[in-house]
Amino acid sequence: MKKVDKTWVGAWQIAAVYVGTVVGAGFATGKEIVAFFTQYGTIGTIGVIISGGLFTWGGMRLMMMARALRASSYKQLNDYLFGKSANIIVTAVMTLMVLGVTAVMLSGAGALFYEQLGLAKQFGLIITICLLFITMLYDRKGLLAVNVFVVPLMLLFSIGILGKLVVADKWCMAATVSPPSWRALFSPFSYAAFNLALAQPVLVPLATEARDERTVKRGALLGGGVLTLILLSSHVVLLSFPYVLNYDIPMAEIIHTFFVSLYWLYLLIIYGEIFTSLVGGVFGLRRQFHFVSSPLFFLVILALLYVVGSFRYSVLLSVLYPLFGYISILFLFLLALRKMP
Repeated sequence: MKKVDKTWVGAWQIAAVYVGTVVGAGFATGKEIVAFFTQYGTIGTIGVIISGGLFTWGGMRLMMMARALRASSYKQLNDYLFGKSANIIVTAVMTLMVLGVTAVMLSGAGALFYEQLGLAKQFGLIITICLLFITMLYDRKGLLAVNVFVVPLMLLFSIGILGKLVVADKWCMAATVSPPSWRALFSPFSYAAFNLALAQPVLVPLATEARDERTVKRGALLGGGVLTLILLSSHVVLLSFPYVLNYDIPMAEIIHTFFVSLYWLYLLIIYGEIFTSLVGGVFGLRRQFHFVSSPLFFLVILALLYVVGSFRYSVLLSVLYPLFGYISILFLFLLALRKMP
């Protein structure tokens, strides 16, 4: 009985880190969901379900493959997927992607301070970097702690908001949607591929260090299921807001408009989700650059994040995310094609 309990505890920790890594600035603020799904209306809803299935299958396959290879970093997994000759370029591109998206998340934290609290964006950046530095002093324990605390709150809040909209009869297809295009068909695949590729730096060492295969499989199933629930409920809520395309943080505007009493709680949760993805990104990069001394690594990484994160959040997200999504399609294809080692 105790062994089963420990397996489920370990599985939940893996699931929470998986969810916390994916649910970053773009996901939690609603901007990313709007860009990939909500702007396409009903087609976007189908895309959400497809993405949820890909998260569950892809997360499990990625982690089981990493465990079979005994990979300690995403470079070793990419060696197997792409081949060692091509992997030098792939790893460099993947590292730039992780840096870029982590910077977008830091910019999202700054946007939250500026747009929702009326404080200077630079103040938000500095506060977040300081908290990030303190958390990463605890390495894996810090990563697990912030995710296990924040992710359940995000799940309950997402489902709760959807429930309140339905009960209050404010649930409707009010959002302005874009005309159908080929992007709507590719969105669920590029979105899942993009997030799976960027979750590599965290999921690879986490799977390798897990107790056993059952823990990893259960963690992937739990993580994929929770991601699907949060993604679907957030998408439906965003569809109920007519001006959803006009905001950097549309979900916060919805809470402020319909559920003002929950506004400050949501800002706390959304900041927590941004922070979990920041921690995950830096954790993965630290595993990759293990040969660099910790003080030098943190100094260089935090300085880079601060500089890139100073750009406007919505501009960074709209340019970098779709580009990284299309690059990651090849990763998803090879993940499906390669045999389990």
